[in-house]
Amino acid sequence: MIQELHDIQAAAGATFTELTTTETVIVSFGNDAAAIAATKQGVALYDRTHWGRIQISDSDRLRFLHNQSTNNFNILKPGQGCDTVFVTSTARTIDLATAYATEDAVLLLVSPNRRRQLLELLDRYIFPMDRVELTDLTDTTVAFSLFGPESTQLLEKLGVTELQNQPYAAHKLINFAGMDIRVAVGSGLATPGYTLITAASDAARLWTELVKAGAVPMGDRVWEQLRIQQGRPATDFELTDDYNPLEARLLHTITYDKGCYIGQETIARLNTYKGVKQQLWGVQLSGAVEPGTAVTMGEEKVGKLTSFTETESGFFGLAYIRTKAGGEGLKVQLGEIAGEVVNLPFLSL
Repeated sequence: MIQELHDIQAAAGATFTELTTTETVIVSFGNDAAAIAATKQGVALYDRTHWGRIQISDSDRLRFLHNQSTNNFNILKPGQGCDTVFVTSTARTIDLATAYATEDAVLLLVSPNRRRQLLELLDRYIFPMDRVELTDLTDTTVAFSLFGPESTQLLEKLGVTELQNQPYAAHKLINFAGMDIRVAVGSGLATPGYTLITAASDAARLWTELVKAGAVPMGDRVWEQLRIQQGRPATDFELTDDYNPLEARLLHTITYDKGCYIGQETIARLNTYKGVKQQLWGVQLSGAVEPGTAVTMGEEKVGKLTSFTETESGFFGLAYIRTKAGGEGLKVQLGEIAGEVVNLPFLSL
C-alpha cells in the first residue's frame, strides 16, 4: 500500500532516506525552490507519514490525556483539537503533539522519533481501573499536510468547505471518491494550511488527487528549513531534557488552571515566580554556524544555537537565549559570525 505511494513519489523525483528499517522520509523532490514558492503563493504538499499516529479510546480518554500533558483536554468536544506537550515529572520536554478529538477517540499526531517512547509512557500510566485503550495507527494510516494561501481553494475541489475560518485543529471526517479522510485545520507550521489523515490503502490515490488538484510536492529538507525559519521546536534539537515548554515558548499549549498533571508543579512554579531563565528565539546570521555553538555578548555566554538552516535570504538559526540578556533586536556573536535575535511566527501564534 505504502510502496505504491513511494513508487508514485519516486517517479516524481523523490529521493528517500531511512529513519529506521521500516520508516522512510522524502528528503526532496528536486524542486526545493518551487516548493518554497508554493508555500507562499500556491499550495505545497508534504508527506508526514513518518510521523506517529496514536489513538486513545474508551470512556476515560479525555481525563487520561488531561492528566498526561500540558493542555486542557476536558473541554474538548468532537471536531476540536489542540497542541499539547508531553513532559517529564520535572517538566522537561518529550514531544510537541497535535490532538484531534472525535466522537469516540482522540488521535495524536506525534514526532517521528517519539512514537515508541510516548506509547510506552502512556501505557505506563494506565492503571487497572482506567478505561483507556492505546492503538498505534502509524502503519495503517498516512498523513499529508498542505501549506500555502491556496490550500482552502484546493480543498474546495475535494468538496471540503466546512473548515473555512474554523479555529486551529478543528477537523472533520469527509468522504471523497470513496476515501474516508480526516481533514484538520493547520499545517503544523505557522503557514496556513491543513493536515489530512487517511487509511494507508488510500495513500497513493489521495496523493495523486492532491497533486492533480495543484499541490506541489515538498520534501523534508524544505519542511526543516521552514520549521527553523518559523520557530517550531523539534525533538532532539529544541525539545530535550535540557528545556521545558515555557523556555520553548510553547505558551499556546499550556493551561495553567487545569489542575494536576505530570510536570504541572514545576511549570506552575516557573510561571508564578517568573523563573524562566532562557527562551527560544530566532537568530539572523551573517554566515554558517554549527548547532551547539555558544551564543555570546562580548566575553559572556548568553545562549546556545540548537538548529541552523540556509535560506534564499541568508543564514538562520534557532537558539535558547538567557532571559536577562534580552530578546528581539539583541546583537550577538557565534564565534566569528554575527547574529541578531528575531521573533518567530510559530511562537507568536
